Amino acid sequence: MSTPALKTPRMSATELINTVLDPGSFSSWDAPVQQPRISDTYAAELLAAREKSGADESVLTGEGLIRGRRVAVIVSEFRFLAGSIGQAAVNRITDAIERATAARLPLLAGPASGGTRMQEGTLAFLGMVSITDAVRRHKEAGLPYLVYLRNPTTGGVMASWGSLGHMSVAEPGALLGFLGPRVFETMTGTPFPPNVQTSENLYRKGLIDAVVPPAELPEIIEKALRILLPVTHSGVRARPDTLDVVPGPATAWQSILISRNPRRPDLRMLLAAGAAEALPLNGTGQGENDPGLSLALARFGSQSCIVLGHQRPRHADGPAMGPASLREARRGMQLAEELKLPLLTVIDTAGAALSKEAEEGGLAGEIARSLNSLIGLRAPSVAVLLGQGTGGGALALLPADRIIAAEHAWLSPLPPEGASAIIHRSTEFAPQIAADQGVEVASLRRIGLVDHVVDERPDAAAEPREFCVRMATAIEYELALACATPAEQRLDQRRAKFRLLGH
Repeated sequence: MSTPALKTPRMSATELINTVLDPGSFSSWDAPVQQPRISDTYAAELLAAREKSGADESVLTGEGLIRGRRVAVIVSEFRFLAGSIGQAAVNRITDAIERATAARLPLLAGPASGGTRMQEGTLAFLGMVSITDAVRRHKEAGLPYLVYLRNPTTGGVMASWGSLGHMSVAEPGALLGFLGPRVFETMTGTPFPPNVQTSENLYRKGLIDAVVPPAELPEIIEKALRILLPVTHSGVRARPDTLDVVPGPATAWQSILISRNPRRPDLRMLLAAGAAEALPLNGTGQGENDPGLSLALARFGSQSCIVLGHQRPRHADGPAMGPASLREARRGMQLAEELKLPLLTVIDTAGAALSKEAEEGGLAGEIARSLNSLIGLRAPSVAVLLGQGTGGGALALLPADRIIAAEHAWLSPLPPEGASAIIHRSTEFAPQIAADQGVEVASLRRIGLVDHVVDERPDAAAEPREFCVRMATAIEYELALACATPAEQRLDQRRAKFRLLGH
C-alpha cells in the first residue's frame, strides 16, 4: 500500500483531528500546561509558539470517534517549536496514554516532531522513557496502538513512541528518521544521502506498513480496529462438514504433483476469497522486507487473528523464503501475544532459500527461534498445511494448537527428489520415497499431526474459490476452538501433541 512520493501539505494538529475523526466528535483531554522552571528567553519562545500555532503545547490529546468507534488520539502540533517534546508535553502524552489504557480505548498517535526540546536538555530527553513505558503498558493490556507518522518525525520521538505501533503508516513524502538531515550535515560536514529518510523508502525496507494520505486514514483505522477489537462471541462455531472429511485415494506422489500446480490457490487467494476482512502489514519493522512471507490482520467469519504465512512465488524462479521472512514471522507472533489474538500460520513452501545470503543471514538460527516461539506461544494458534511443505521452512511455521490440512498438502524434510538423490543417487525413486516417508495427509493424520482435513474436489486448482470458502470455514471453527481452551491447558496439549506424535 504505497503512493507516489508527493509530500503531503503540512496539517496542523487540529486539521488532522478534523480530517480523521467524525465531525464534532473530538473531546480534549488537555489540562492547562504546567511548565518547568524556565529562563526569560525560553518563556518568550513559548509565548511566540503559542501565538504562532494557536496551541498551548506541541501536542494535543483527547478522544473522538472514527466511523463511530471510540478512539483516543495524541497529535503533534509541528508549528509549536517544531513539535518538540519538553517536560510539559511528556506529562500530557503520558497522562493521555494512561487514560486511554484505563478506559480500554485504542490509541492513535500522529507524531510530527523534530525530537526532544533542546531548551530543556536532558530532562526532556529522559521523558521518552516514561512515554515508552506508558505505551508498553497500553499494549500489555491488549489494546491497539496505531501510529500515523507525519512530516517530519525524527530524533527522540521517532526513537520512542513513533516506532512502537502495532501498525504504522505514514504520510506520502514524509521525512522520517533518527537523525535529521540538517543535524547530520552540521555534525559530519556532508549532506545526508537523498531519498533515504522518506516514508516511501521506509515502506520498501519493511519499516512501516503503508503510505497513505490523511484523507484515507479513517478507512484504514476503522478496518484495523474491526479486526483488532472484534465483537466477542461465546462458544465454538457450528461444526463444519469438513470435520468428517477422510483423505481420498490419491498417492503421496499424486498429491505432491497436484500441490505444485501454479494455479493452485495460495495465501493471497485464501485471504481474498475466504477472509471476511484482511489488512496486510509490511516487513519486520526492523529494515527487512522478504517477499517469501506475508503478514496480515484478518478475520475469518467472526474470528479475528494475526495471519502469517508463506507467500508462494508467482514464478518458479521467484525468491524463496529467507531469514528475514522468519524475523517478520516473529513480529506476527509478538502481535498475537500483545493484542491477545489467535495466530494463524499458513504453510506452502517448496523450501527455504539455499544461498550464501541465507546462510550468512542466519537462516538455521531463525528457524530454531521460530520453533521456540511457536511451541511456547501464549496466544491460541492454528496452522494450515495449504500445499507444499518442504523442510525447515515449513517446520518453522508448524507448531500450533490445531492443524488443518488441505487434502493434497504434504510435509517432508526434503523434496522427495532430494531424499531420493541422497539415498539412491538418483531422483527416479521420488514417488516411492514419498510413500515410504508418509508425507501425505492420510499419514499425517494417522500419526496425530493433522486434526482437520479440507477436501479438494478433486483438486483445489479446479475450484479455487469454493475451496477457499471451505478452508475459511474450517479456520473459523478451529480458531474458535483454540480460543475456547484455557491457556495452560492449551499449552500442555500443544506440547503433548508434538511429544506423542506416532505413539
